Amino acid sequence: MKTVGIIGAGAAGLCALRHALTASPNIVPVIWEQSKVVGGTWVYTDNIDKDDHGLPVHSSMYKSLRTNLPKEVMSFPDFPFPAEGDSFIPHAAMLRYLQDYSQNFDLERHIKFEHVVLEVVPSKPGASDTEWIVTVRDLTSDKLTTTLCHALLICNGHYSVPYIPSIDGIENFCGSTMHSHSYREASPYSDQTVAVLGASASGLDISVELCSVAKKVYLCHNLPIPFPAALPSNLEQKAGIVGVKQGTSNTLVLKDGSELEVDALLYCTGYYYTFPFLADSCGVTVEDQQVWPLYRHLIHCDYPTLAFVGIPTKILPFPLFDIQVRFFLRFLTGEMSLPSCSEMHDDALAYHNRCLQEGCPPKQLHLLASKQWDYVAELARLANLPNIPSEVRQLYELVHGIRKYDLLTFKQKKFVIGQDGIYREM
Repeated sequence: MKTVGIIGAGAAGLCALRHALTASPNIVPVIWEQSKVVGGTWVYTDNIDKDDHGLPVHSSMYKSLRTNLPKEVMSFPDFPFPAEGDSFIPHAAMLRYLQDYSQNFDLERHIKFEHVVLEVVPSKPGASDTEWIVTVRDLTSDKLTTTLCHALLICNGHYSVPYIPSIDGIENFCGSTMHSHSYREASPYSDQTVAVLGASASGLDISVELCSVAKKVYLCHNLPIPFPAALPSNLEQKAGIVGVKQGTSNTLVLKDGSELEVDALLYCTGYYYTFPFLADSCGVTVEDQQVWPLYRHLIHCDYPTLAFVGIPTKILPFPLFDIQVRFFLRFLTGEMSLPSCSEMHDDALAYHNRCLQEGCPPKQLHLLASKQWDYVAELARLANLPNIPSEVRQLYELVHGIRKYDLLTFKQKKFVIGQDGIYREM
C-alpha cells in the first residue's frame, strides 16, 4: 500500500483527494487542512489578521467578489455547476460548489481538519525514490503526529501571503496602506483619494468598487499601454509607484516622474509562493517568483514523488488542477513513466531559457495565459487523459476579450454551453 499525503483542502486538494481515492486500491490518501472546513481561499472571513488558532488568515476574499470567469468554464470535468443562475458567481456560490463536490464524492470523512503541517522531510535525502516524513499538529489537542508518505501533493495555494514591493521612502507615507489580501469592503475609503498599485484582476475589480465611495481613484501600474476598457469617471490610470516624496508626506512619486497626493495606498500586487513546512533538504527554492526545480510546473525534478498542484497563474484553475492531479497519479500507479531526473531538469531549464528568449521576465515563469492550452494538452497526451473541451477554451477566450473592453458590465452576461458543445450568450 502507498500512503499519499495531500496538504490543503481547497479546490486543488479536494481534486487530489477525489482522484487519489479511485486511482488504485493500493493508494491510501491522507489529507490535512488547517481550517475547520473545505474551500481554502474561497472561505470568506471578516478577519484580516489571525484565525481562531492564531494562524495567519488564509483567505483573500472580499465581500463583493464575483468570479472573473463564467462558471460554465470553471467546473471540474466530472462535476458541472448547476445550470441555473448567473454565469459570474459570488465567492459564496463558489464555496457551495466545492462543498457540494466534497459531499458528492464523500471526501470529508478522509480529511483531517484543524491539522497544520509543520515539517516535511525526505526520508532519504538525495534519493529520487525517497518517501516523505510529514509532521503535523492537531490544533484542537496540540498533539504532534508523524506520517510516512510514499508521495506528497502540495495543494496549499498561493494567494495568501501578500507580496508588497519596495517603495522608496514608504516609511514616510502619512496615509493608510493595505494589501488586497486584507481588503474586505470599500466603505473605509469613503471620500478619500486612493492609489491602487497593480492592474491585474484584483486591482481592476477593487479600483472599480472603490470608485463608488471614493472621491478619486488612481490605478497605478506598469502595463505598456493603459487598460482599454471604459472606466468610472473618477478613476484615472497612472504609471507605477516608485517612491514617496522626501519628508513625511502623502505624495507618491510615479515611474514617469509625476506625483500624486493621496489619502490611502492599496497594494494589489499579488502573492508569494510559500512552503514554510518544507525542510531545506527537500531541495525546493523560490526566487523571483520561480518555484524550482519543477518539471512541467508540477513535479520535483529530483524527487518525482513530490508534486505541487496549481502553481501556474493566469489559467483556467479547476480543469488544470484536475489534469495535473491525474497526470501525477498516473505516474504513481505505474500507468505512465516520467523522464529521468536529469531529463526533467533539462526540460525545466530549456523552458526557462525559452521564456527568457521570448522576453518573459523571470518572475513570470509560471504565468501561462495563452500557453496554458498547449501545456494542458501535453499533460493530457502524455497521461492518455481527455483534454479540456474546445468549447470551454473558446468561451474562456471570448470572455477574456469581452472583459478587456467591457470591464464595468461584462459580469452581467449569461452563457450556456449546450449539449451540442456550442456556447451561447443568453
